[in-house]
Amino acid sequence: MTDKGNLQVVRKNQKELRTGYTTGSCAAAAAKAAARMLLSGNEVTQVALRTPKGVQLYLDIEEISRTEDWVSCAVKKDSGDDPDVTNGVYVYAKVQRKEGTRITLEGGKGIGRVTRKGFSQAVGEAAINPVPRQMILEAVQSQRDEFCYEGGLAVEISIPAGVELAKKTFNPRLGIEGGLSVLGTSGIVEPMSERALTETIFLEMKLLKENGAAYCYVVPGNYGSDFLRRELGYDDNLAVKCSNYIGEAIDDAVLLGMKGILFIGHIGKLSKVAAGVMNTHSRQADCRMEVLAAHAAVSGADMDTVRRLMDCVTTVEALDILKEQQLTEQVISSVMKRMEEHLRHRAGENLMIGAIMFSNEEGVLGMTSQVKELLANIKEQR
Repeated sequence: MTDKGNLQVVRKNQKELRTGYTTGSCAAAAAKAAARMLLSGNEVTQVALRTPKGVQLYLDIEEISRTEDWVSCAVKKDSGDDPDVTNGVYVYAKVQRKEGTRITLEGGKGIGRVTRKGFSQAVGEAAINPVPRQMILEAVQSQRDEFCYEGGLAVEISIPAGVELAKKTFNPRLGIEGGLSVLGTSGIVEPMSERALTETIFLEMKLLKENGAAYCYVVPGNYGSDFLRRELGYDDNLAVKCSNYIGEAIDDAVLLGMKGILFIGHIGKLSKVAAGVMNTHSRQADCRMEVLAAHAAVSGADMDTVRRLMDCVTTVEALDILKEQQLTEQVISSVMKRMEEHLRHRAGENLMIGAIMFSNEEGVLGMTSQVKELLANIKEQR
C-alpha cells in the first residue's frame, strides 16, 4: 500500500485503486464531532479518527444543527474506488444530554432493524455492528473525558437515504428491514473487497443454520437462483448465494456445522469445479473447454472433436458439439464424477455435499450421487 494523505491506494488487478472509509467510520466521526460541539460549545468542521486498522482519518463535518441540549451533524461517505451503493450518502449522528451517566446508542431513520436470529444484535435492535458500535461509543467517551463531563449522553445514528438504498443490498434477504447496516471491521473500505462478499456468504448460511436449517442450497448467482425457483420448483429462501466462492462456501458450511449443502449452478461455473477450481471467476481460471475436451477424449471423442471443443467460446457451442457426436451423456457423467471427488475432498467427512449442473438451453445436465438424498433433507425442513 502507498500512503496518499489520510487514505491509501491498493494495487489490484494491475490497477491502482483508492481506498475509502466505512459507514462505521463516518458514524464514529460524526458522533465525535457532535459530542465535542455539545460539550465545548464550539463549532467543529473536521475531526481526526483513528480506525481499527490504524489509519488516521481527517473527516469533514457537514449538515450541522445545534441547540443547547443536542447537536446533529453528518459525514459524507467516501467508498474510494469500491462500487458501494452507500458512496456519497450522509451518515448523521445526533448527541443529546440525558439523565444518568451512561452513553446510549440507537439507530434512527435509514438504519435497519434486525428481524431474525443469528446476528450479533438481538431481534428488534438497530443493525449497528459490534466494531462500529465500539468505535462510536469510544469516540463519544473520548469527548466526555476531554471535557470532564460525567452526565449521560444519547447517541442516535441515521442514514436517511438508507431507506431506499437498503433495497439494493442483501439486507432484506438477510432479515434486516427498513434500512442499511452500519458496517466495518477495519474502518477502511478496500476496493472490490472479496472479504465483504465472503462475509456475506458466511452470514447468510449462519442465519439459515440458526433458524433451523441444517441443509441448504448454494447457488453461484441469479442463474442458479432463477433455475432453482422456476425449473425445479424449490424454495430459494433456503439458498445461499456464493458468487464465485465455491470453496469458501464449503468451508463456511463445515465451520458452521451444517449437515449438507447442494450446489445448483450453470455449466459455465460448475464445470470448472471438475478441475478442482474453487474460485470460478474467469480471472482466476477459465478451464471450461479444457474440462469438456478432456472428458470428451476419455469418453471416446476423436481428435477433431477434441480440437473443436477446445476452440469453442461458449458452453452452448460445446454442448452442441457433444450432442452432435452423441457424447453428451458420457461426458457430463464423467464431469460430474470428477466434480464430486473435488467437492468431497474440500468438504471432508462430516458434510454431505452434492451438485446439480444445468444449462439454460438443456435444463438439468447432470447430478452427483447424493443429490436425491440432499433434496429430501432440504425439503423436510420447510
